[in-house]
Amino acid sequence: MKIFSKLIVTTFFLISGSANSQANSIGQSLNFNNSPLNYENSSLNYNNSPLNYNNNPLNYNNSPLNFNATNSVYDATGNRVGYETKGPTGVTNYFDNSGNRIGYSPKGNR
Repeated sequence: MKIFSKLIVTTFFLISGSANSQANSIGQSLNFNNSPLNYENSSLNYNNSPLNYNNNPLNYNNSPLNFNATNSVYDATGNRVGYETKGPTGVTNYFDNSGNRIGYSPKGNR
């Protein structure tokens, strides 16, 4: 009986701890400043779009052919996988080598 009650108490704390961590992660993801629904972060915003020449892979500063590019992004094995650009609103955009936006860091979260 003693082992059974310890099991119940332990299970309760594990479940409540898990629920608490889920609530924290939900709270973090609901921050509008970090949300992709915020127009400043949206790919629909021209400042974040590959249609903007500053973000376009045809811009030599973003080109994989530019070996001196300072905005290149590499994987763990040293292969260039894309580039990053910073928009005028402070959002850092990540693009693959073809110019597809693959992610962003909201203003102030770098």
